[in-house]
Amino acid sequence: MTAILQSRTPYDLGLERPLPGIAPLDPAQWLLVDEAYAAQMAERERLLTQRRPDVLAMTEAGRAGAGELLEHVLDWLDRHVPGFDVGKRRVRRPDGAEVSVDADDPMATLGRLVQEDFCLLQKQGDEHVLTAAVLCFPASWRLADKIGRPLVAIHAPVAAYDDGIARRVQRLFDGVRVDRPLWRFNLLAYADPALFQPVSRQASRVAEEGARYRYLRSERQCVLRLPRSQDCVFSIHTYVMARPVPDQTALAAIGKTSRSIE
Repeated sequence: MTAILQSRTPYDLGLERPLPGIAPLDPAQWLLVDEAYAAQMAERERLLTQRRPDVLAMTEAGRAGAGELLEHVLDWLDRHVPGFDVGKRRVRRPDGAEVSVDADDPMATLGRLVQEDFCLLQKQGDEHVLTAAVLCFPASWRLADKIGRPLVAIHAPVAAYDDGIARRVQRLFDGVRVDRPLWRFNLLAYADPALFQPVSRQASRVAEEGARYRYLRSERQCVLRLPRSQDCVFSIHTYVMARPVPDQTALAAIGKTSRSIE
């Protein structure tokens, strides 16, 4: 399969922030359309058609929030992105493709509209639980392993995600306010440019040992709160760039950069 690549990110990859690396986001800059839009959307369609159980999941608790998220995204696209023609039943995308709006299948509809993946997190007790997601471009984690689990369990394989960071991330999700979204980014080195990489980080490291890390993968991750359900939305826009990483010093720098949910 031909690699789907971007030439750059809309942010400075050299900017390091301590975990979790969160900053305020202009609400009008939430969802992005970039040079890889058409190619990424074609890959998303392939995955949703051929591997739906691997890239989409929803619990009963997530149904209301998923419906609200679809409404929110449609309204946001209509107001902020001229390349979308948003109707009640159909949406014409910037690449000319038309998507049927299926309120009974909200996460799949979302997956066919924009490049972003979406994870919906609902407060249950003292923690936020992953209740619904469309995750076509996982960076070394499997949706089936995480759906229905709380934040701490979702992050369990990440060595840098200690108890202190877990508390900070939980406070972040508790504190995010409607119309006051937040964002962060990560940076990872990969030998394989494929967007769909559900293999665990540990397993992929074994497979890549001795290989040249020819690609940089960065996720622009945003967190916002839905007004009705009060569920939190974690959106992920994936960038993959062909950029050789020449030595272990550079790899070490990548390892220090904020990481995603794994």
